[in-house]
Amino acid sequence: MTALVIHLGNEAETHRLSEDLAMAVRRGDLITLSGDLGAGKTSLARALIRTLADDPMLEVPSPTFTLVQTYTDLSCGSLAHMDFYRLESPQEVEELAVDDALADGIVVAEWPERARGSLPPASLEIGIEAGPDDESRVVSVSGQPDALARLQRTLDIREFLARHGFTDARRRHLTGDASTRAYETLHSDNRERLIVMNAPTQPDGPPLRDGRAYSQIAKLAEDMRSYIGVAKALSDHGFRPPKIHVQDLDAGLFVIEDLGSGSIIDKNRAPIPDRYLACIDVLAAMHGQDWDPVIPLPHGGEHRVPEFDAEAMLIEVELLPEWYARHRLGRPLSPEQRKAFDVVWTGLIDRLQNCEKSLQLRDFHSPNVIWCDDATGTDRVGLIDFQDALIGPTAYDVASIAQDARVDVPADLERQLVEHYCTARHAQGTFDEEAFRAVYAIMAAQRATKVAGIFVRLSLRDGKHTYLDHLPRIEDYLRRSLAHPALADYASWVKTVLAW
Repeated sequence: MTALVIHLGNEAETHRLSEDLAMAVRRGDLITLSGDLGAGKTSLARALIRTLADDPMLEVPSPTFTLVQTYTDLSCGSLAHMDFYRLESPQEVEELAVDDALADGIVVAEWPERARGSLPPASLEIGIEAGPDDESRVVSVSGQPDALARLQRTLDIREFLARHGFTDARRRHLTGDASTRAYETLHSDNRERLIVMNAPTQPDGPPLRDGRAYSQIAKLAEDMRSYIGVAKALSDHGFRPPKIHVQDLDAGLFVIEDLGSGSIIDKNRAPIPDRYLACIDVLAAMHGQDWDPVIPLPHGGEHRVPEFDAEAMLIEVELLPEWYARHRLGRPLSPEQRKAFDVVWTGLIDRLQNCEKSLQLRDFHSPNVIWCDDATGTDRVGLIDFQDALIGPTAYDVASIAQDARVDVPADLERQLVEHYCTARHAQGTFDEEAFRAVYAIMAAQRATKVAGIFVRLSLRDGKHTYLDHLPRIEDYLRRSLAHPALADYASWVKTVLAW
């Protein structure tokens, strides 16, 4: 059954459709193109490939005679462009290794009817017919529900952009993250480059307790009202989040300032110490200010920054016994082992009740920091991905950057960063360094415990297996934290149960 019918009036609209399609495709997608000779199948495929390669001049020959042309290093992985017109029998498809190509990226196949019965189910089946004049086309799309939903979402984004004056803007995939959010760059001839943030409203997972999903218990943002509120608070306090140019909160769509591509790590993915120290300066400046958890929103209403309470901390650390421990041991924990884990963490979290608290960005580490080399002071540190901000222990964000989950931070640099933070806080006035260092150890261990579970969950539940590559680093960070006397009971549990 046809799910979508798209009318294209000219070649420019065909190219826009290819961009929209490029924003929707994912590794493992099979896209079939059907239509008469001259209908425009190869033209659409060529425009799609050039968009994914971000190269409008890329040579994209028709695969009519070669049967397959492969393109690598695209935003979706690789792409195999296949043409079955010259096949003598559907069985010849086996020689083209379609399944292998899907494992590496996506496949775009013309004349799929000549390979009927020899292809896996298509994610999207696209039919192209000539319209009433030479340039116009009628495109019909059917396929798998997930792929159709992705395509509809990207078409909705195109409509959102058109409503706000970006009809002819060029869209390019930027990145997705471990959540449901995705980002694009937006290029216009007469405007600066901007970022499109695609952040649909939805809970993270099924109900777990009392009808609440994980995201609700862990205080993760389910819509982007929090992003608007925290961005305003950060800007009002003198820090540098992206400016929000256009927003549709109900749709979860934003056009925001592009802070650039500056990084706090080098080309070898090693920390640049001076830039990490500048990040610490930002945290010290934040923690030296008062933050009202109730933030008036620019267009009415308010956002209340949640507290990082015991329930949120506990459900995060529970990811270790539920996911990481099973992965490491090959079996679930015994009831006694799980109870001992819960007792240890209940005690640790109880120690945090009276610790110093402030605005907590929650994921303050290298992927979420944009280095702005043309700025000075705290403006050099551009802040993104802060919608999950809480009011919580100041030590948490210090641990987040000093034990960067995506980068190997040497132990001596971690010590330098913590020392730098303490020095900056002492300069502001009264600061209990001994208490802070104990809370730092607990918060660093809490974060490493959570992240170890998340990375395994991303692999086993979501198929994002590259996250397992980060586990050795997270394990090393946890070992460092366990050396603090405050974590003696947890260190004993880890040694006994996980056999570290």
